[in-house]
Amino acid sequence: MGEIFAGRYELVDPIGRGGAGAVWRTWDHRRRRYVAAKVLQQRDAHTLLRFVREQALRIDHPHVLAPTSWAADDDKVLFTMDLVRGGSLAHLIGDYGPLPPAYVCTLLDQLLSGLSAVHAEDVVHRDIKPANVLLDATGTGRPHLRLSDFGIAMRKGEPRLTETDYVVGTPGYFAPEQLLGAEPDFPADLYAVGLVALYLLTGRKPDSRALVEAYANGVPPAPQGVPEPLWQVLGLLLHPDPEARFRTATGVRKALASAVELLPEDAVPEQESVEVFDQIGPLPPGFGPDGPEEAKGFGPGRPGAAAAPPPSPSDTGSFRLPPPVRAPHAPGSPDAPAEHAPAPSWTPTAHASTQTSPVLPAWPHPQPAVRLPEDVHVPQPPPARPAAPPATSPAASPAHAPHHSPAVRKPGPPPKVAVPLLVFALLCIAVGIWALTQAP
Repeated sequence: MGEIFAGRYELVDPIGRGGAGAVWRTWDHRRRRYVAAKVLQQRDAHTLLRFVREQALRIDHPHVLAPTSWAADDDKVLFTMDLVRGGSLAHLIGDYGPLPPAYVCTLLDQLLSGLSAVHAEDVVHRDIKPANVLLDATGTGRPHLRLSDFGIAMRKGEPRLTETDYVVGTPGYFAPEQLLGAEPDFPADLYAVGLVALYLLTGRKPDSRALVEAYANGVPPAPQGVPEPLWQVLGLLLHPDPEARFRTATGVRKALASAVELLPEDAVPEQESVEVFDQIGPLPPGFGPDGPEEAKGFGPGRPGAAAAPPPSPSDTGSFRLPPPVRAPHAPGSPDAPAEHAPAPSWTPTAHASTQTSPVLPAWPHPQPAVRLPEDVHVPQPPPARPAAPPATSPAASPAHAPHHSPAVRKPGPPPKVAVPLLVFALLCIAVGIWALTQAP
């Protein structure tokens, strides 16, 4: 089975790898579902600080894949996020090549929607590229993408973790001002969105340097495979001058919605031919749709597992102790258990209708619990005898009639002697009173 991380996350199999760590399909024992976990590989202070920044980002948006929780175990750290199974835009281009313009507009609108939520938190992503835009496995239905990987994202105004003349990100998706050492800003993210759009429409990675040179005399004509209405939007996104670009993702969405209405009608039916497959392989042996197959997460080597042989837990989570060894009782004695009746496990009380919990006697030397076969009968300790016999109804059967103890003799003379003495004493008192009344 997989490695248990921080007593909660069980690493199943790797599904991706990035610059700062590997991404694993992981079983969350607390939430009882599969998640994606990014495990940090490097442990230097610089990388840990970036990790803290990334896991601290909490953006709840349907098109943003932000971290949901994190954990640390010894010298390892990870954070988790939803498991997205459809691969990335890079996988989609690898399967189909250039995509239909109408389909690309749907993807761009969702990407810009998520990016607007990121920018609303004053966060600059700084690494928008096809590999960081993931897709749910929707088949031939409407696509659903998630913007992911905020490893180098930063809030505006926060101190930079790199030198001023050092650029972080993916080569080929830098904005021109980033190469000049400008502070990260929203227009740089929008420039990267324009490069992603060209990649989806042409099926190949854009040449960013040649693209900048093409703007020497203004906005160049639309590249091959890009409809003119769509290029009117992308041409402004890809302008080398950040002041000439759109300023917000919301503004790009509005312009894109107008461009979609001007697209050729034959571009819409082709959208149904694109299918987003499940890019994550089957679960490895020992794991099923509902988690680990061996005791659902509590087998050998898992948290909470006991050493073999395990004790026998009861329905309430406690443990059954073995019955004590007692000397056999003489047949017919009151303490002898019934021959075929199970011994009660608690002392009966007068309130028979109230359910009580079993009370086990405190034996001086408890032994390890042992699970016995069902066909083996072990006599249980007899119940404690009550101080007074419980009241029974007259309709009780003779077999269950209570046992009456013999009457206990009280101190003093028997009635045959006491009654005559009492009568004689009364006569004496009467004679004495009569004598007193006759005295002169």
